[in-house]
Amino acid sequence: MYGAVAAVKDLSLTVRRGEFLTILGPSGSGKTTALMLLAGFVPPTKGDIVIAGRSVAAVPAYRRDQGIVFQSYALFPHLTVRRNLEFPLEMRGIKAAERVTQVDRMLERVHLGDFGDRMPSQLSGGQQQRVALARALIADPPILLLDEPLGALDRNLREQMQVELKNLHKEFGKTTICVTHDQEEALTLSDRIVVMRTGRIEQTDTPEALYDRPTTRFVATFLGEANIIENPDFKVESNAAPPPGTVAMIRPERICVTGPAAPKRVDADQRQSVQGAVSDMIYAGPQRKYHVRVGSSVLIVREHVASGQQIFRPGDDVRLDWLRSDVRFVTT
Repeated sequence: MYGAVAAVKDLSLTVRRGEFLTILGPSGSGKTTALMLLAGFVPPTKGDIVIAGRSVAAVPAYRRDQGIVFQSYALFPHLTVRRNLEFPLEMRGIKAAERVTQVDRMLERVHLGDFGDRMPSQLSGGQQQRVALARALIADPPILLLDEPLGALDRNLREQMQVELKNLHKEFGKTTICVTHDQEEALTLSDRIVVMRTGRIEQTDTPEALYDRPTTRFVATFLGEANIIENPDFKVESNAAPPPGTVAMIRPERICVTGPAAPKRVDADQRQSVQGAVSDMIYAGPQRKYHVRVGSSVLIVREHVASGQQIFRPGDDVRLDWLRSDVRFVTT
């Protein structure tokens, strides 16, 4: 609770040993508070937190034996990289000779073998992130907590570090709980994703299942783009009957766009086709996105750019078609 406001409500979550779980949500969804509860920085007003069968709700953060990486890295600015990594070992009473061995091994593992004597201010953002991860891992904690770990990096470096994080997780096998608002990061890194909204869990599942089979409109639109087809001028065909209180949804990349007179596809009997007109075309390097008006609805279509591909301009008439099996139904 923050005053009269409950930042997290009725949160019930089981994390499996060794999995990479991401808590995903927009600002104000309660994801960071959930992580602070797990870390021990915020006490729960009710309920319990159990790790390996032991209640830790009343255990202070420094006694929970967890590795934590913050978005700001929180490196000691007055200590060298080597001393930053030695600190948690020293706090655990590891002898000096063994500390040197463990630090050398960890620096090599995160590709910083030649950077041990540098100060944090002499490192790039990606290098500082590696030091922060190494410091969290070096004491061999059973749980690793990541708070927006890649949020301070530019796009290219963030993608490189996503690969590095996946490799580190595979190598060390740590139970990892990550908080982020970055959907692509969550999809790339996670074994499971918890989508939060206004302090509650909206849906929990694997990345593939969440993206392909969202249960609510919020999850469908927050985790990627989605065409929510409400009150269309055409009947949406599907292989399944729509459950009560739901609307049809289809992902933009599942829709194909062609000229109105183009030959039908070989699986046309499994598809629905509609006629429309392009209202906008957005070129984004490897992808091209169309906004197509179909009656009173505007559908988004996303296709990979390929040589020899027909390009449609605003005002062009087009035909859209999609597999009826790709239509999903979400609650509003």
